[in-house]
Amino acid sequence: QVQLVESGGGLVQPGGSLRLSCAASGSISSDYNMAWYRQAPGKARELVAIITTGVTNYAGSVKGRFTISSDSTKNTIDLQMNSLEPEDTAVYYCNVRSRFWADRNYWGRGTQVTVSS
Repeated sequence: QVQLVESGGGLVQPGGSLRLSCAASGSISSDYNMAWYRQAPGKARELVAIITTGVTNYAGSVKGRFTISSDSTKNTIDLQMNSLEPEDTAVYYCNVRSRFWADRNYWGRGTQVTVSS
């Protein structure tokens, strides 16, 4: 069982930056994908960024602005968000999922990011 706790959300002006962090209760093995998702009001949850087998991928809407990273010594997964836009407003969720075991899929409770002037 892995517990995830997100932090770092808040209110920021357009063009600003935020850094989200996700703290895991235990070690995350290399068998797991690590990702950030977001869900805006009235919309489906969408993948923002993912690390899988050491490779990072991003949604087209955030590519070049967001960077996902992980620190195995601290058991954290971070999301650096730059050049934020009002469209980035959402609840952001941390996720780790085993590539081999379907029931090993863990979510944090989310952190609110609001981009507004």
